[in-house]
Amino acid sequence: MSGTGEAGRQSPARHVADSHDLIRVHGARENNLRDVSIELPKRRLTVFTGVSGSGKSSLVFHTIAAESQRLINETYSAFVQGFMPNQARPEVDVLDGLTTAIIVDQQRMGADPRSTVGTATDANAMLRILFSRLGQPHIGSPNAFAFNVPSVRASGALTVERGPGRNRTVKQSFSRTGGMCTRCEGRGAVSDIDLTQLYDDSKSLAEGAFTIPGWKSDSFWTVRVYAESGLLDPDKPIRDYTEQEMRDFLHREPTKVKVEGVNLTYEGLIPKIRKSFLAKDKESLQPHIREFVDRAVTFTTCPECDGTRLSEAARSSRIGGISIADACAMQISDLAAWVREVTEPSVAPLLGTLGRTLDSFVEIGLGYLSLDRPSGTLSGGEAQRVKMVRQLGSSLTDATYIFDEPTAGLHPHDIGRMNGLLLRLRDKGNTVLVVEHEPQTIAIADHVVDLGPGAGTAGGTVCFEGTVEGLRAGGTLTGRHLDDRARLKETLRSPAGALEIRGADTHNLRDIDVDIPLGVLTVITGVAGSGKSSLVHGALPRQAAAAGTDVVAVDQGAVRGSRRSNPATFSGLLDPVRKAFAKANGVKPALFSANSTGACPDCKGIGVVYTDLAMMAGTATTCEECGGKRFQPEVLEHRLGGRDISEVLAMPVAEAAEFFGAGEARTPAAHRILERLADVGLGYLRLGQPLTTLSGGELQRLKLATRMAGKDGVYVLDEPTAGLHPADVQQLLGLLDRLVDSGTSVVVVEHHQAVMAHADWIVDLGPGAGHDGGRIVFEGTPADLVAGRSTLTGEHLADYVGA
Repeated sequence: MSGTGEAGRQSPARHVADSHDLIRVHGARENNLRDVSIELPKRRLTVFTGVSGSGKSSLVFHTIAAESQRLINETYSAFVQGFMPNQARPEVDVLDGLTTAIIVDQQRMGADPRSTVGTATDANAMLRILFSRLGQPHIGSPNAFAFNVPSVRASGALTVERGPGRNRTVKQSFSRTGGMCTRCEGRGAVSDIDLTQLYDDSKSLAEGAFTIPGWKSDSFWTVRVYAESGLLDPDKPIRDYTEQEMRDFLHREPTKVKVEGVNLTYEGLIPKIRKSFLAKDKESLQPHIREFVDRAVTFTTCPECDGTRLSEAARSSRIGGISIADACAMQISDLAAWVREVTEPSVAPLLGTLGRTLDSFVEIGLGYLSLDRPSGTLSGGEAQRVKMVRQLGSSLTDATYIFDEPTAGLHPHDIGRMNGLLLRLRDKGNTVLVVEHEPQTIAIADHVVDLGPGAGTAGGTVCFEGTVEGLRAGGTLTGRHLDDRARLKETLRSPAGALEIRGADTHNLRDIDVDIPLGVLTVITGVAGSGKSSLVHGALPRQAAAAGTDVVAVDQGAVRGSRRSNPATFSGLLDPVRKAFAKANGVKPALFSANSTGACPDCKGIGVVYTDLAMMAGTATTCEECGGKRFQPEVLEHRLGGRDISEVLAMPVAEAAEFFGAGEARTPAAHRILERLADVGLGYLRLGQPLTTLSGGELQRLKLATRMAGKDGVYVLDEPTAGLHPADVQQLLGLLDRLVDSGTSVVVVEHHQAVMAHADWIVDLGPGAGHDGGRIVFEGTPADLVAGRSTLTGEHLADYVGA
């Protein structure tokens, strides 16, 4: 579906009649917004664009969407509001004309092992009803097919009202049969812990036998509870434990013990490790803890349910030879075809609704997924499109749909289809607000708001507001780059060897053989679901490990951070900075950490004080004690190069790079980190800016800079242009060139045609997605791909470069 046809043009019938047809924003000051005032037409498609960090998310998500949600929450009773998240009113003078906001963003769907594509939508619930009605043998209600519902039997008391003073209590018992596999508890995998990674059995507890990160020998809450519990001999080497001591050490159930007069709970080491490390989202763990978990824990497919998560009874019930496990494992496009073949009048309405839901997956370009795909493995773009499935069949009108770069992760071939869906939502009478950099999507907008002119403190103003034609003629940074077209690189690098991948069959890969050249810039491309990630995150690292080559992977995994986390802490910059301050002033480094000794006692080093107002929205106010500086007054008396630590954390990256690059404050370790942050276009970020205020593109580039610490080997980047304005893509290409020219091999999974045109070598997968993909359809130079036009990628790249 073309994104530039009649559907995308403004029509006289869609003119703005009066103020009732407007969303009015006056005096918006969230984050870096500078008193922004705009009027947005309702029932139109408005695209917000501008460089990363210009204020798009602050205006659309943190102002318009946030206030809409806050006002909706206020319509509920105070009791109900008490169970809802607190939302403060955005910093804005006037905000009216709002309608119900439906946010379809790129936030990951969580890594809970029990959450799948099917459970995150209505598809799994409808399948369970279908099998409970038609499955043979009949095994019970829909819960009998639910892998998140265990089988339990309970008893209790029931009070029967028989009249005044005549109530009678009777005993009752009931059972609820769920479909959960009892072995893996519905996770589909079981974990095996390598005990040699937990302790050195040649040592005693007193000698520091534990090798678990953070378990120091004098730790009162961990190590000493084992050594002083009275259950174990702290001076005996672990290998000499009796059978009973080993059971107590590894498996004992929680038991109350006294250590130095304090009541503590003793628990066997294995359940302790499971609760401490394995029960948490792996991405939320610190990097050194993640490495420990990767070493110590092996996850294998559950042998009892074969990874289906379901009980034997649930797997035994079938419809036409297909079990619910089989159905959930099917590619969704195939499952939709199977549902159409089921003809049973008694469940016709259910079949119709289920079929439409599955067809929506296919329509939105996700037909290659399966319902049993863990939701935590979806990319940000895939997660956003899964959320969009619910909206396509909605009967709501006059709502405000808000999208965050809906083209993320989409091949140029699929962008036209996404554009058609956005226009369809608009044409149903809804207001559609889209944050986007993709010129193909900007081109279909009825209205464009361009923020900038720069990023961070250099942004936050409206540079242009009007039509796409006006944007092109307006002279803003976005307008100038809207029709950018890259040229094929004239001089290509010569490979310095290759990683030979043979018989790759991860996920949908079809036993493929491919050589990944070393010492050059290689781009892996293909439509979404064609097998790119399976190749670069599955087969390539294995082959590299076998060849003794290090792989540095920068994928789209979420960056986890609290309001205490900032670029300085995440990048490791704060360590050399603290040491430099400590050395210059003859004090301990911990004094210069807002999370440690030097923190302001009132705000605990956050800089603001959060007040919980129960059922009302909470408030955040600048800490009166430290004035938002986060440190105790005596800490700020210590200086380096004439600046205190709070002043350094308030510096933008570019200024800090100059500060630590020369003079009294010269700190080479800090300067190197700051140069990498500047290289990826983050020179405007303040060092102490909370990670929670960064946009998705900024977070992605922060991770990229942190991982690129000058290590030799192969760098694997997963869509590094995600969230980048066209003006920033050239800077990214310059960084990739510098990496390759320094002797690093760079492999990029990418759809952006400017990156493809800049490659030395291209590997194109396809021809389609899911089981229609997984093959190498082209490998060679960009010029050969353009000349042949033999693949979808080749056709689009040829059009892009004007060949």
